[in-house]
Amino acid sequence: MTTSPGAWMREELGSQPEVWSRAVELTAERALLPAVGQRIAVVGCGTSWFMAQSYAALREGAGQGETDAFAASEAFLDRDYDAVIAITRSGTTSEVLELVDGLRGRIRTIGIVGDVSSPLVDLADDIIGLPFADEKSVVQTRFATTALTLLRASTGADVTDSIRDAERALGEDLSPELIDAEQVTFLGRDWTVGIAHEAALKMRESCQAWTESYPAMEYRHGPLAIAAPGRAVWMFGDAPSGLDADIAVTGARFENSDLDPLADLVRAHRVALERSLAAGLNPDLPRNLTRSVILDA
Repeated sequence: MTTSPGAWMREELGSQPEVWSRAVELTAERALLPAVGQRIAVVGCGTSWFMAQSYAALREGAGQGETDAFAASEAFLDRDYDAVIAITRSGTTSEVLELVDGLRGRIRTIGIVGDVSSPLVDLADDIIGLPFADEKSVVQTRFATTALTLLRASTGADVTDSIRDAERALGEDLSPELIDAEQVTFLGRDWTVGIAHEAALKMRESCQAWTESYPAMEYRHGPLAIAAPGRAVWMFGDAPSGLDADIAVTGARFENSDLDPLADLVRAHRVALERSLAAGLNPDLPRNLTRSVILDA
């Protein structure tokens, strides 16, 4: 069956409030996560790596234990970790499978996966399956945010406002300035740095846009130089003092919603989709990309 360009992405990003609510109800699955006080690492590739970064900041910030985040291909796992969490939508990504396989019998592994029939299921010690959040679109939206919602709830955070704000994000009008911007820079602080990196990746994947991402306090250490009229700077969460004024001088648009940062990512998903369609692209099948990176042995 053929579908119109972006049809999968549109349906999947629009379902996020619903699937986040389902994830919050997975109390038995949350019990599989490492205990408070354990030292852990969280790994993934691409989008999943950025979700790992956000979770690491949330868990350690909540006082639940030392938590590191790594790209699966660059992980340092000889640091006496009690457990390693691997996040992967497909469960087939080569770097993740190789890493988890290498840890068998040495360190407990927990896989968070969308495809519960994937090879990861047989490799990890425990599996948290999110098949209801799996996706057809190559450009990933709801699996990543659902995994992070579950992990965020596990730190004791109340995600009710996030789910409510996601509904609002789906209904808000999108500014033409964001859809037409020549360049967009995404910024975050603490756990939203991962959100910023993910938003930038979404636009690169879906519409081949020039996007960058930084910790917000680093932005004035050089990247501010590219801010200009016709460009945008998008901040997730509370902005550092004076940042809005510094950007106003450049003529760039400063975007800083009062939405929960994860819900604001939903709005960024919508902008990415609309930019893609306006450019005549199909974010469900983006150039040079596949659903999973599977390398030759």
